[in-house]
Amino acid sequence: MEMVTLTINGRTVEVPVGSTILEAARRLEIYVPTLCYHPDLPRSRSTTSIDAVYRGTLRIEGDGVGRQFEGCNICLVEVEGRDELVPACDTQATNGMIVKTDTERVLEARKERLMRILADHPHACLTCAQREGCDRERCSTNVPVVERCCPKFGYCELEKIAYYVGIREDTPRYVPASLPVVRDEPLFDRDYNLCIGCLRCVRVCKEVRGVGALGFVYRNGRVIVGTLAPTLKDSGCKFCTACVEVCPTGALLDKGLKAGERERSLVPCKYACPAGVDIPRYVRLISMGRYAEAAAVVREKLPLPLVLAHACAKPCEAECRRGQVNEPIAICALKRFAMNRDEEVWKANLKIAPPTGRKVAIVGSGPAGLTAAYYLAKLGHKVTILEAMPEVGGMLRYGVPEYRLPSEVLKKDVDFILSLGVDVKTGVKVGVDITINGLLAQGYDAVLLAIGLQTGRKPKVEGAELNGVLSGLEFLRDVRLGKPVSVGSRVIVVGGGNVAMDVALTALRLGAKDVQVVCLERKHQMPAFTWEVEQAIEEGVTINDGYGVKRIIGSDGRVAGVELVRCVSIFDEQGRFNPAFDEASVKTLPADTVIFAIGQEADLKALAELKDQAVEKGLLKVDPSTMQTQIPGVFACGDIVNGPTSIVEAVASGRRAAAAIDKYLGGQGLLEEVLAPIEKPNPWLGREEGFAYKPRVKMPMLPVEKRRLNFMEVELGFNEEQALEEAKRCLQCDLRLQISQPIMPPEKWLKLDEGNVAKVPEAEGVYQLLDENKAIIYIKGTVNLRQELQEQLVSNPKAKYFIYEEAKMFTMRESELLQAFLKRYGRLPEQNVGVEEELY
Repeated sequence: MEMVTLTINGRTVEVPVGSTILEAARRLEIYVPTLCYHPDLPRSRSTTSIDAVYRGTLRIEGDGVGRQFEGCNICLVEVEGRDELVPACDTQATNGMIVKTDTERVLEARKERLMRILADHPHACLTCAQREGCDRERCSTNVPVVERCCPKFGYCELEKIAYYVGIREDTPRYVPASLPVVRDEPLFDRDYNLCIGCLRCVRVCKEVRGVGALGFVYRNGRVIVGTLAPTLKDSGCKFCTACVEVCPTGALLDKGLKAGERERSLVPCKYACPAGVDIPRYVRLISMGRYAEAAAVVREKLPLPLVLAHACAKPCEAECRRGQVNEPIAICALKRFAMNRDEEVWKANLKIAPPTGRKVAIVGSGPAGLTAAYYLAKLGHKVTILEAMPEVGGMLRYGVPEYRLPSEVLKKDVDFILSLGVDVKTGVKVGVDITINGLLAQGYDAVLLAIGLQTGRKPKVEGAELNGVLSGLEFLRDVRLGKPVSVGSRVIVVGGGNVAMDVALTALRLGAKDVQVVCLERKHQMPAFTWEVEQAIEEGVTINDGYGVKRIIGSDGRVAGVELVRCVSIFDEQGRFNPAFDEASVKTLPADTVIFAIGQEADLKALAELKDQAVEKGLLKVDPSTMQTQIPGVFACGDIVNGPTSIVEAVASGRRAAAAIDKYLGGQGLLEEVLAPIEKPNPWLGREEGFAYKPRVKMPMLPVEKRRLNFMEVELGFNEEQALEEAKRCLQCDLRLQISQPIMPPEKWLKLDEGNVAKVPEAEGVYQLLDENKAIIYIKGTVNLRQELQEQLVSNPKAKYFIYEEAKMFTMRESELLQAFLKRYGRLPEQNVGVEEELY
């Protein structure tokens, strides 16, 4: 590689040919302030103006097309032999060049350029003597709101650069221009009053993402940034929000970004998944046609990938940011598509530890128990599953109907888990055939209780003892066991949850002519998944929403009908479940069978040997950090601990239990595995007209007329064309996390050592401590800064850096800084936790 040598501030540096002065300065760790420059963007002067842009519905035409962007000129430096100062970000370094970045001429030129920027940008807070710790809402000097800084005040890039460059005293007061503020677009807001025309957003959109939804014009010598059409959707925006990430001001701000939860807010699908599946990664692989690798990514977190490809609660889809644009990505359907094309390439990366000699008994083989068995077996422990029913699977086999989760799908997942050396004993019931203490006495080093909630709640209404009154769970279990179940022609299902929908649809398949669901909730409040309710209605189920069962009417000892009463409220003023009814609004429905699906509970007889205090509200109590019960070596997970949850939540609980048991047995509890190569994704998205309007691909379904009187699977799965189309709708929100952070001005933090502490005055003030990553861990006011910092130097090994400021009213100053930290991060510094009540 050909190199050039130059001198900057008296120091020599060698850089590749084509490098800029700014890049050379960075090699020497010489800071040069920039605004239009960003490390991930091409040079700013590569961008040219277009004919017109929109700011909302306002069309703004430029003075000409193709004019080159002139840059912010904050990075001006002096080059020997040149009369004019040059921009460091766009001037190529040459052999023998002599550069100075800190002459008086350079510093004044930067201030003058900054003054021009601030003249058109609200900046009153930047020059306020009380700016540190200010919440921006309560202004002691009564500055008009439009002249104050934006919500990014305190962590704004422009703010930090302004302090570094220096704000001239003759900087004119900002005069509000009343420019458009766009708040009705998805995902982010745009306030053109805060735009400084740096063109970072335009360049990242066009030259990094390849989308080109933004542009700029020159009008009367000023840069005006806007969209190509009145709306982002019509401009071709792909809503990747890279523009928001690179914006150095508050001109572009995310909607709903939670303090201290940036990644969780920006990639919510991944964090909404209880098991933590890397959803963006596998969806991207599907869009690239790499289906086997996508399946491997799914398996990294899910020991039951096929089960969850068919019967997942899909919490990720509820959080999908594409849903704010039009409709969420069909994540679960894509997972199923990938798993149907699993070529088992992941097996080459699967790691199984050598035997540890430790034995674990797992009572129950539902999703939580199977998950724990998988991971514990992989960690080298000898696992035995004890299952009360004839076959392994728990509620997956006996509680989820065949039309939702075919037996052969469950079998594939179970068979692989058992292939790891997991033993199974079926027909073994805890509390009858075995006891917990008996298992420990047999030499098991740990016992995991994953027995779930196998019993349906009993109704407390008149007529509940009549023949024809059934429990929803027992009904579903009997059907899956192949027992003869007769429901007659008219069935009433009581309950508004998913079990109730499964019961109703199962009753139809058993030959019922009229199936009606009765629930306290109104339709939009029903706890069942929306798609389950829609399917039930589509198949002919009638929903009687907002009703409760007053009594069950009998004839000759058998169900004849149900009397319903209108429910006016479900919870009382304290938020407790306490339904209220309008006794004047009653109706009667004829029925041959009434099936209650109003909740689940544990069979506590099986846990009789546990101490009374081990059970609370019908659930097992465990230490949340260890998953251990009050009996040493006995752990619990799944619904028996958490109450009724989804399959994926049970899987997540099983993962936590496996990690906890491994630690108890002397391991590290490490479950993470990489089954497919991790690659840095391509930042280029490309332009695609109408992208934002692309509808969600609908899941192909078995026709309604073919669903009656059989248990054929209803959802048929995507074909390749459908899967590719749907995967390419993804916004790829995780790409934003790949964008580099701009280099900020030199920090004011001092290394916490004897030399620096000795220079601190023995005065009143406030100090802040930082860890090795320069994250603030402690803020404290004191009467003697030096003395207390000396104590921290000795007693606080985590503190590596510090900063201080003198303040007579140090208690008030401490409170201000803590409030500012809390507002930004949504929490206090880790060593300040517990002082919240003292802040106000």
